[in-house]
Parts: sequence; C-alpha cells; structure tokens
Amino acid sequence: MKVPKYYTQKLRIAELIDGAPVGTPLPTERELADQFETSRTTVRQALAELVVEGRLERIQGSGTFVAQPKLMHVRQLTSFSQDLDGQHPTSVILSLEQIPATQVVADKLGVRAGTRVHRLERLRCLADEPLAHEIAHLPGKLPRLRAELDRRGSLYATLREAYDVNITSAEDDVETALANPDEAQLLSTDVGLPLLLVHRTAWDAEGQVVEWTRSVFRGDRFRFHARIDAPDRG
Repeated sequence: MKVPKYYTQKLRIAELIDGAPVGTPLPTERELADQFETSRTTVRQALAELVVEGRLERIQGSGTFVAQPKLMHVRQLTSFSQDLDGQHPTSVILSLEQIPATQVVADKLGVRAGTRVHRLERLRCLADEPLAHEIAHLPGKLPRLRAELDRRGSLYATLREAYDVNITSAEDDVETALANPDEAQLLSTDVGLPLLLVHRTAWDAEGQVVEWTRSVFRGDRFRFHARIDAPDRG
C-alpha cells in the first residue's frame, strides 16, 4: 500500500518532538522542509495532522509548539457487542497467545513484569465491514480461551460464563488519533482517517484488574456514547 509522502515526514517530526517539554517551539516550516529535503506543502500537511492529534499547538503570530497532552475519561461497562445492541457484530481473532508482560502491561494489570498474560488481538466487524481493531491483555489462568471465545463470541460473556469473572467497573481513556498504514489496511480505510482511540481498564468486585485493552474505532463509522448519572445530593 502506498504511504503518502507527508506521512513519512509526520513520523520524523513526531520523533523530533518525542519527549520534548510542553511549549517547546518547533523550527519553521521552511527550516523543517530544508532539514527533511522536502516541500513546505508536505511539511505543512504533516504538521496539520499532528495538530489535529493534539500533539502540537499553533499560536497565531508565534509559531508551532509541543502541546499539552490531552486526556478525557468516559466510564461505562458495555462491551463492543452490547454497544451494537440489536445488530450482529462479529469478531475475527487475529492472534491469541500467552506472552511475558512488558513493564507497561504489567503496570496496567497489576502484575510483575515477565508474568505470562493472555494477549488477544481481534478485528471487530459489522456486516463484514471492519469497524474496530483491538488488543486485549488479560491476566490469570484462562484455559481453553480460544474455544470458549469461539463458542460465545463476546469476551465479556466468555469471562463471565466460562471463568466466573464478573466485571463490575471500568475506566476508558478516550482520544482521537489518525490511522497509520497498518490500521488503515486492517480497517479498510485510508491512512490519516480520524480514529477513536480507547484504552480500557476493567476490574472485578474485588478490585482486581481483569482487562487492559487498546481499541481503535473508525471515526467515520463509530460514535462513542457515554451516560453519567448525577450524584445523589440528599
């Protein structure tokens, strides 16, 4: 698949600002174009996408700067299958394996680095149209997980019915992102299409983490809905 020219420059600029403090100024478009030996138009498009993603901030008359990280919390307990209530979503298991937890995964799951955890990668579809790509990490012993998933389809139903694991609370970190070449190919869309990126952590009644999942949803085909009840003021 042909990768747009600007996308390569976007990755180079992203590397340039990786780890830079908030407010760090970027070189001008002309300076970046000279540095990367490309046109100012290509650089401008790359910068525009980084602004859309919230990684850069443009201030009129001052320039382009490393932006403050964005963060939004949406809490709900529904699964992908429940979100599409009344319709018939399907899942394609791309891979299912047990792997040693990296430090990042271990921190999210509350286990020691190197602990073997389940890594489940799936493509979520509706009427054969891909809508979402997700990678779930699950701790604990889940024997015959592939067979149990094939039988039920829903991960949450499988955890509940096959392993007596009941999710009682969850937290979603939600932001926007743009499709990279791999995601675009999986989701049958174009590089640079807006996506909804969701990181979910879910707990059982004892407060043990039972799931940490990264999901990307096609922005042109999916809307994320959240409901928050007002607290009791009595």
